[in-house]
Amino acid sequence: MYTMKQVCDEVGISYETLRFYYNEGLIPNVQRDKNNYRMFDEKNIAWIRSLQCLRKCGMSIQTMKEYLELSMQGAKSVAKRKELLGIQKEILEVKMRDIQESLDFVNNKQAYFDSVLSGEVEYISKIFNVE
Repeated sequence: MYTMKQVCDEVGISYETLRFYYNEGLIPNVQRDKNNYRMFDEKNIAWIRSLQCLRKCGMSIQTMKEYLELSMQGAKSVAKRKELLGIQKEILEVKMRDIQESLDFVNNKQAYFDSVLSGEVEYISKIFNVE
């Protein structure tokens, strides 16, 4: 069993984030010790790691709650959970394309600037005339 601080250290999140997830009802089946402190087990930690991943994917807290509710239903909700993840995957793929386009732009500009700096090409501004 793990204390909140130990969980934070184990999964790399802040105490405030863990408390927020707990208070939002996103971490089910958390036990309490004799002093009424929250105690987490390995399953809780695995679930918290899943929450972290869903959050990094850009999933909203509300959708994470929906995903949890479906998860609590077991195998009968697998299709719906797959659908939720599919929507998130599409969002991530759009972001990935946007990031790739930005990287391509930066790489092309850097290559152009390298050519200007080496004297291979003359600098030309697309914004204004440069003498």
